[in-house]
Amino acid sequence: MKVGIVGSGLVGSTAAYALVMRGVGREIVLVDKNEARAAAEADDIRHAVPFAHALEVRSGGYADLTGCRAVVLCAGVGQKPGESRLQLLRRNAAVFREVVPAVLRHAPDAVIIVATNPVDVMTHLAARFAADVGAPPGRVFGSGTTLDTARFRTLLGAFCGVDSHHVHGHVIGEHGDSEVLTWSLVSVGGMSLDAFVELRGLDLSELARATIDEKVRRAAYTIIGGKGATYYGIGCALARIVDAVLHDQRSILTVCAPAPDVLGVKDVTVSLPRLVGGAGVLETFPLPLNATEQAQLRTSARVIRDALDELDRPEPNPG
Repeated sequence: MKVGIVGSGLVGSTAAYALVMRGVGREIVLVDKNEARAAAEADDIRHAVPFAHALEVRSGGYADLTGCRAVVLCAGVGQKPGESRLQLLRRNAAVFREVVPAVLRHAPDAVIIVATNPVDVMTHLAARFAADVGAPPGRVFGSGTTLDTARFRTLLGAFCGVDSHHVHGHVIGEHGDSEVLTWSLVSVGGMSLDAFVELRGLDLSELARATIDEKVRRAAYTIIGGKGATYYGIGCALARIVDAVLHDQRSILTVCAPAPDVLGVKDVTVSLPRLVGGAGVLETFPLPLNATEQAQLRTSARVIRDALDELDRPEPNPG
């Protein structure tokens, strides 16, 4: 089983490393405009294979993606000094306008997983460009709030004193400041969160909830402030998503994908619990949110829709 990763920066290379450590797939191809960087990362990761799982890791061009079951898009440009968010978006849109058709030209049956930020907007654009060359709906989706959900479960697990694998709760909406932590639906060991903390004699006060919310919502800012970028968490999240695709695991993950309507916001890409398998996104599951969470999700969807509308407006004529 062959996996392609387009973009060999910190996120792309860490995702490849995570695939090797987890033993996901059989062959990984790193593609980057900077061919020397892709070759160096492939060599470095390949040297870890004897200590992990038997995968072939190499660099190549788009033609080397032929036969890939999944392709992860980590390509993009960095923000220039003085550049606005909209200007950055437009430059990354131009990158994807070239990358997505190039990938599908050589790997027409591949599932495309977008990791480039802002992932919701970039996934929406990638799906649009893929549809233009005939890719079916569901074949393109983004990592979305998969990592945010992991952060939420990790912090709740630590608070409750249990392994985070036994904490079930979702972060939905935008992968960003407007994301929604679905507190009303959290369960631990099959019990509601409120029942579990009462049983354990824990004080989940409003202050404790607000502290966890802040740590989830602001995690990237804290990490970037300390070391310049986030890559371990998202690298592992991408490896988990690729595993679900390659083995048709029918996993429920909070990935982002285009939707015709989210609480009245039309044609928008947000993260929701979705069934992920060999053909990509197979189904989306509506959550029984409370009124506050519904309002928060609608606001979050509106943030993304506004960004898309702004991006679709013609650029002003400098003359």
